[in-house]
Amino acid sequence: MSDFEQIKQIKAGNIKVYESLFRSLYPGLCGYGLKILHNREVAEEMVQEVFYLLWKNRETLQINSSLNAYLYKAVYNKCLHYIEHQQVVDKYAANQMTIAAATYSTNDAMQTGELYLVYKKTLQQLPLRCRKIFQMNRTYGFKYQEIADKLSLSVKTVEADMGKALKAFRQSFAEFHMTE
Repeated sequence: MSDFEQIKQIKAGNIKVYESLFRSLYPGLCGYGLKILHNREVAEEMVQEVFYLLWKNRETLQINSSLNAYLYKAVYNKCLHYIEHQQVVDKYAANQMTIAAATYSTNDAMQTGELYLVYKKTLQQLPLRCRKIFQMNRTYGFKYQEIADKLSLSVKTVEADMGKALKAFRQSFAEFHMTE
């Protein structure tokens, strides 16, 4: 089936054509994302999000190149956006650490650095959507309704993911304090 016909079928809501496209391109797109991100789990999440958005926005889809090229470019852009976002988060966290360290004693500053590592590790272990929701709320100050609107989710889903994230942080910080 030609790219034009595949796009036409996907726009019409043909799930079988979409699934066939997913099965045929998913492994290669994941490998491509892995080369960019050096993290298989995140690469797979980026590819899954590209396919999710392809289906979600299928009715307004406008592809002027081959479908294959379009999807590879979409994965490339998703990966770059993820890297840029991580750099912003890291920079923000580093700035917060600098401010915190300046106000504490050396021992307190060392503990703050260790806490940051626990925070960073816990954050990275969260599922992508859960991590994104947590950061939108705690780092950028978005309200649950705003997050739900931006991510096309229900408020209950946002609340549930925030609950999962907060539980993970409570457990990690409790374990940290038990080892001191």
